[in-house]
Amino acid sequence: MTFLKTILIILLVYFGLKFLIRLATPYLMKYISKKAGQQFEKAFGNNPFQEQKSQKEGNITIDKMPSVNKRSNQNVGEYVDFEEVE
Repeated sequence: MTFLKTILIILLVYFGLKFLIRLATPYLMKYISKKAGQQFEKAFGNNPFQEQKSQKEGNITIDKMPSVNKRSNQNVGEYVDFEEVE
C-alpha cells in the first residue's frame, strides 16, 4: 500500500509541476525579453539614429582619419609570371 501511495505522490508532483511550468512560462518569457530589451537600450541608447538626423542632409563628417604611416616592404621577393600549359 505504501508503494502505491509513493507512486501516486510522485505522479501528482510530476503533473503538478508540469501544469505550473505551463502557466509560468509566458510570464517568464515576458520578463526575460523585457530585461534583454532594457540591456539593449542601455548598451545602444534609445535611438541610435538620432545623431544622424540632427545633421543637415549632404554634410559629410569624418570621425577618424586613417594613419599615414603605412609603408610597404619592397624586399618581399621576386615576381614570377606563370603561364598555363596544356
